[in-house]
Amino acid sequence: MDKQKKKTSHFPFRLNILFFTVFVLFSILILRLGFIQIVHGENYKKDLERKEDISVSNPVPRGKLYDRHFRVIVGNVPKSAITFTNQGFSQAEMLKTAERLAQLIEKNTDKITNRDKRDFWILKNPTLADAKITKQEKDLYTAKKLSDYDLYKLKLERITDVELNKFTKKDLEVLAIFKEFTSGYKFIPQIVKNDHVTAKEFAFVSENLQSLPGVDTTTDWERSYPFDTTLRSVLGKVTRSEEGLPAEQLQYFLARDYHRNDRVGKSQLESQYEEILRGYKAKIKNITDKTGNVIETQPVIDGRIGRDLVLTIDMDLQKAVDKIVEEELTKAKRWPGTWLTDRAYVVLMEPYSGDILAMSGKKLVRNGKTGRPEMQDDALGTFTTTYSVGSTVKGATILTGYKTGAIVPGTVFDDAGIKIKDTPIKKSYAYLGRLNEITALKKSSNVYMFHTAIQIGKGNYEYDKPLNLTNKMAFETVRNSFASFGLGTRTGIDLPNEQTGFKGQSRLPGYLLDLAIGQYDTYSTLQLAQYVSTIANGGYRMQPHIVKEIRRPAVGKEKLGPILKEVSPTVLNTIDAKEEWLHRVHIGFHKVMQEPGGTAYKFFKGAKYAPAGKTGTAEAFYDGPLRHRFGKVPPPVINLSLVGYAPSTNPEVAMAVLVPWAYQGKEDNKANLKIGRRVLDTYFKMKQGSSLTD
Repeated sequence: MDKQKKKTSHFPFRLNILFFTVFVLFSILILRLGFIQIVHGENYKKDLERKEDISVSNPVPRGKLYDRHFRVIVGNVPKSAITFTNQGFSQAEMLKTAERLAQLIEKNTDKITNRDKRDFWILKNPTLADAKITKQEKDLYTAKKLSDYDLYKLKLERITDVELNKFTKKDLEVLAIFKEFTSGYKFIPQIVKNDHVTAKEFAFVSENLQSLPGVDTTTDWERSYPFDTTLRSVLGKVTRSEEGLPAEQLQYFLARDYHRNDRVGKSQLESQYEEILRGYKAKIKNITDKTGNVIETQPVIDGRIGRDLVLTIDMDLQKAVDKIVEEELTKAKRWPGTWLTDRAYVVLMEPYSGDILAMSGKKLVRNGKTGRPEMQDDALGTFTTTYSVGSTVKGATILTGYKTGAIVPGTVFDDAGIKIKDTPIKKSYAYLGRLNEITALKKSSNVYMFHTAIQIGKGNYEYDKPLNLTNKMAFETVRNSFASFGLGTRTGIDLPNEQTGFKGQSRLPGYLLDLAIGQYDTYSTLQLAQYVSTIANGGYRMQPHIVKEIRRPAVGKEKLGPILKEVSPTVLNTIDAKEEWLHRVHIGFHKVMQEPGGTAYKFFKGAKYAPAGKTGTAEAFYDGPLRHRFGKVPPPVINLSLVGYAPSTNPEVAMAVLVPWAYQGKEDNKANLKIGRRVLDTYFKMKQGSSLTD
């Protein structure tokens, strides 16, 4: 009994000891928490209020452009640069930094406006600026009848020219620097100077960065063009550092993680492949406190320059073709009746792959300063301008006639002129006798094509009687067939702003006949190249492309990085033509250039590479830059064209030549044939020298 009582009396004592221990521990914890809250609470609160969502992207060079032989067409030239990053500085702080920086560098002041000077005068002279406001105006401001903007506007207006003229050259340099500081965005580096930064300036600024908050020295870049102006209109442009994102595409680029002062491709190839050429920027994260001050900078992503593009263009061939076009265009201007001639175009294309080997356009323009004509690159015009091309489309007309059953191989028509009631007679350049389709191509009979078009339209022709077409879809039939060759439709070239051409609106039967000889709708030089390639390769419309490969940037001493993507030949459609039909058109095209009586024989006879093709002469009306001189009635002109391929069997190159407004009247300068012969001669001569071998 006593033992049991003794054991019972020990239990409450131990429990009390336990409770007391827990009490002491909780007390210590509470005291510790209190100490932390009272002594270190403010510091921890500031830590929690840090903002870690501000990423800054540093620009990197764009990818390079190479020709098919891996020669640089567009590269990057490094240049020293001085930048400023606004980290939340006040105007007074930025002004002070600008004054220090102006002592170390020279800054161009050409872009300073009168308004800039007035704003700067107020910033530098706040007391004098306030004195320009009368007591009455201050009372109105107090009464809220004038706003801050109203008062500031009054100050601006009352600054005198005498006061502005007191600015020294150094003052204006400070203003120019300050203007760059304030034109940027918070935490985004802004270029202060990147043109002609001397080694001395770069060194001085680098040595004094501690006293120049926000200022840094870095390496910038600009595009370089080793081949000068060759193909420049197609290569495109990049915005300047002070230009930044194009205003019309601002939201598009901002949504893709660009900054407002980033440089981007703004036209043609640079724009089309922007996402590839731009590369990846280096990113850092600025950690700030609640007042916006940068506490720490952390790297997030290392930068990498853009991907490189290897083009299908052979720059040696491109330059040679450019020279030919320039020389023949200059010569053509010397002929009578050619004063409106001002441009010419050539496209060379591989018929089986769609590779564009050369894309040449030249235009004579008058220099606004000297008043003298000068040659300008207009390669862009090969696919952004369209013209009536004439008889070069007759191969498509014959094949359309086959497909619709309007003619069969060997069909013969008499070349006597076509006379529709109340319209002028429509005929060939001479009476050519009775012709089948092969001879019609060789001699370029218009009348044969007229009869083919009438049969497509299911018309019943009688001399000097109305012509009615029972097939109301005849225009659509011809145009859809032409489009299967690439005529009157987009070729699919990997460049922006391609034009399809003008389609005549009238449905009168006579215009269907004009359509069949290439004198109603308009086509581009590139469309002609795709069309003749389709005939040359056996009926496959290949998508033309100017980019051959996409590669990673080279590393170290490598000349080229590894291939990321190779552009494969793409068949857009087939023309659904029998082999026999194509064979007969091939024979006709061969006779054009290689048999006496062919319309191009005099210029291509003796060519060892056995070319085949079709000439074109179109009656048109001038619609060029001098049209304003002629009022509402532009003068009639002749457009010259030529399509071809070589060799005529197993062709390896297709060519299109177009010379708009080549002449007026009857004087034919044959510029299309002269250009075409020289271009094909040059291609095969260079091939023998291995210039075109991949």
